[in-house]
Amino acid sequence: MKIEFVKATLSDIPRMQELVLPEVQSGVILERNDDEVATNIRSYTLALINNELVGFCALHVHTADLGEIRSLIIKEGFRGKKIGEKLINKVLEEAASLGLKRVLSLTYKQSFFERLGFVEIPKESLPEHKIWADCIKCKHFPICNEVSLIKNL
Repeated sequence: MKIEFVKATLSDIPRMQELVLPEVQSGVILERNDDEVATNIRSYTLALINNELVGFCALHVHTADLGEIRSLIIKEGFRGKKIGEKLINKVLEEAASLGLKRVLSLTYKQSFFERLGFVEIPKESLPEHKIWADCIKCKHFPICNEVSLIKNL
C-alpha cells in the first residue's frame, strides 16, 4: 500500500468535505465551510492511495514559532494502518521546514498524539485567538472534552 502525500488544491474541496462530513456531524471535527477551506487550502496535506483520498489534515500557523495540526481525518476502512501517523509526521516535517518551533493539537485522541511525541498542556496556555476564532464555533463550547497537546520540534 503506497501512500502519496500531496498538497490540496481547490478542486479537492468537495471530496475533502465528503470525507470529513461524518466527523463534523458527530462533533469530533469543527465544521469549516468551503470558503474557509479554500482560504486555507495551502495548509492541507492529503493522503492518497491509488488517487483515492484516504485522509488529510491541515497545518495552521498561529505565530512565528507556533503551528497547529487541525482537521485530521482518516477514511473509515483505512484507520489503524499508520496512515494518520505518517500524515502527521509529514506535516511535522513541513512545520520544521517553515521554522516553527512547536506544534499543538486539540484532540479527543490523546494517546495517538502522545505516541508521536506530543505532551499534554493546560488549555489555558492556548493562544487566546485560537479560542475566539475556532473554539467558539464548536457545538461543544464552552464545555470541551478535547485535550490540548504540544510537540517541540
